[in-house]
Amino acid sequence: MAAERRSRGRPPVPDLTEPQRKALQTLRDFIAQRKFPPTMSELGERLGVTAASAHQLVGQLEQKGYVTREPRKARSLSVVREPEHRPEQLVSVPLVGTVAAGPALLAEDNHIGDVLVDRSIAGRGRCFALRINGDSMTGAGMRNGDVVIVRQQPVAESGEIVVALLDGEATTKRLWIQGDRIELRAENRRYKPIEIAADAEFRIVGKVVAIRSDGTK
Repeated sequence: MAAERRSRGRPPVPDLTEPQRKALQTLRDFIAQRKFPPTMSELGERLGVTAASAHQLVGQLEQKGYVTREPRKARSLSVVREPEHRPEQLVSVPLVGTVAAGPALLAEDNHIGDVLVDRSIAGRGRCFALRINGDSMTGAGMRNGDVVIVRQQPVAESGEIVVALLDGEATTKRLWIQGDRIELRAENRRYKPIEIAADAEFRIVGKVVAIRSDGTK
């Protein structure tokens, strides 16, 4: 009878390995930022693995019921279930102020709180969190009041979303590099690209690796 009762219960949710959990988180963040799923090459690039390895991880996630995709159709991945977070898989990241996603404003340096982030995101390098102020990055899923998780690094590739300091003011935009031309581009047609002059005081503070909604929208 006990065996019969167990068979009628809810089937157990398969555990995820750390690589699988990281792949799921990366897939979710990519979709939140771009509004469409990545190719296997793009996913592999973000994970630091080959496209074949990314394809294998996605297959494992599909078998465990966390993602789904349409056969023979590009960019058809979607997340259908979230894993249950265990306390030991969350780490505290300092919330250090506000960054502009509109007119550039100076980011505060003081530690004003903490946010809990999956270890798969914050475990690679030093991270910090900033609250978005403005609407220039709504096309990338960043709305006023949202919190972005930033991996501290001085360089980034063209097309990545960064937090940058320009003439002493901080802003979050998509970095665009073409030859010697550098621009910070918004994800809102109301805002024009910001071209970085040769004599400007410009440096990259970090790369946006995740977005946390403020939960009011």
